[in-house]
Amino acid sequence: MKLKISNIKIDLRQPRELREAAAKKLGLGPDELSIEAVLRRAVDARKKENICLNYQVLAKIDAGKNFPRRFLNKRDVSLYHEPVEEQLVLGKLPLKGPVIVIGAGPAGLLGALELAEHGYAPLILERGQALAQRVKSVEKFWQDGDLDPESNAQFGAGGAGTFSDGKLTTRVDDPALSAIARTLVAAGAPANILYEYRPHVGTDKLRLMVGGLIRRIKELGGQVRYQTKVKDFLVDNGKLTGLVLADGQKVAAGAVLLACGHSARDTYAALARRQIAMEMKPFAVGLRIEHPQDLIDRAQYGGFAGHPLLGAAAYQLVHHGVEGRTCYSFCMCPGGCVVAAASERGGVAVNGMSDFARDSGVANSALVVNVGPRDFPAGAMGGVAFQRYWEETAFRLGGGNYRAPAQNLDTFLKGTAPSLQGAVPGSYRPGLKAAELERALPAFVINSIREAVAAFDKKVAGFADGGALLTGVESRTSAPLRLLRNKENYVSCNCDLLYPCGEGAGYAGGIMSAALDGYRAARALMSRFAPPL
Repeated sequence: MKLKISNIKIDLRQPRELREAAAKKLGLGPDELSIEAVLRRAVDARKKENICLNYQVLAKIDAGKNFPRRFLNKRDVSLYHEPVEEQLVLGKLPLKGPVIVIGAGPAGLLGALELAEHGYAPLILERGQALAQRVKSVEKFWQDGDLDPESNAQFGAGGAGTFSDGKLTTRVDDPALSAIARTLVAAGAPANILYEYRPHVGTDKLRLMVGGLIRRIKELGGQVRYQTKVKDFLVDNGKLTGLVLADGQKVAAGAVLLACGHSARDTYAALARRQIAMEMKPFAVGLRIEHPQDLIDRAQYGGFAGHPLLGAAAYQLVHHGVEGRTCYSFCMCPGGCVVAAASERGGVAVNGMSDFARDSGVANSALVVNVGPRDFPAGAMGGVAFQRYWEETAFRLGGGNYRAPAQNLDTFLKGTAPSLQGAVPGSYRPGLKAAELERALPAFVINSIREAVAAFDKKVAGFADGGALLTGVESRTSAPLRLLRNKENYVSCNCDLLYPCGEGAGYAGGIMSAALDGYRAARALMSRFAPPL
């Protein structure tokens, strides 16, 4: 019999074998049970004096006839049921052209892979470069401020996630997520993403995974065209018929999976000119904060800080302010660095990134505050205008050449002359300039961050240390608008054959939720149309 056994605790002070701990929970000897898989592993750090690892496992035992009476009445024990694969019934309508996927980020790649596996031979159009060339372009930008607006930390193979911590957490509860995780492992992601409570792959492992996904798509008959930017959408009587590329070429399309990413502002503008249904969407803006990683480790793990089974500590913080705004930590990167994430000339945007090992010695996170339509100029593109304004402001404060404005936390909180001296030197490249960050964002955002820091210090000891470094601006937390689509079939509300999906369409908030949305959109398309002959 196979059992799912939860809440198996391994004490770090007196560690024991997982098999032994699981058997004891059932009242068995270690030899009477075998563990077939770890289903979940999490760190329980609620008691700093007794941090432990908490496991959920799939175990096999030979219980004979006494099985129900002996085990099923035990707490945290249940029968294990093999997941049922979701069935897809392919549609019968003929496609009048190729299925095109715009964008090679998580939504585009997982959507394209699903299409390829069922014989639809998708064509991916990616405005940025292939992976190796893209990495070189981004490194050049970080080194000397030479920005390529078409291939950068936002655009190119893998999308924005390629230069991130590679978090694979999501609040979405969907049975397809397990299958997607297995697909990512087959493509090169570490196997522990299948069971870690807060899985991540890091930028280094994520690049391997992206390469594996692209190779698989090609093996199944899909194609990828890099440095191929979609400039316009051809619409006839409420139906998408084709695309216009930046070089003027027109491409017929049977259907289009639009996974452009949350920074494709020129794509949004092209859709707006074609009056494709869209609306403003809330997002968040703020600053990046950097601390020594050992400070965060001690605050979160106490005397267990540095334990090899724990790794670099993270935090997740929220504060509801007096002005009705919420400030929260976003995209926390243990052992990482702050990176230049601009995609337009004349603007500064920052993000966080970590390798799989999370071993830089510096912890960084965005401290962001919610903004919405009341804060934006009128029109569906108002959020884009808001982002652009503050990114251009940060560019000016940084003195040009994509240096970022920054100051230590002490001078930020006191409103005194900005200084870069502190506990960390600052990891952002091409470089920093001491600047008054209260000029880099709206007053209500600055006030909310200042208020929140004091509250966060009560949860993470040392968080308000004045030597922490703040860098601005974090403006690309999510899409600033939503492309409206039908809930049932994922098709644009007013443009048939256009399937908006992923973060760029406003329906996801991270790698896994974007991948899932692309997967779902592809399956919706396939349930309508038959594979091409």
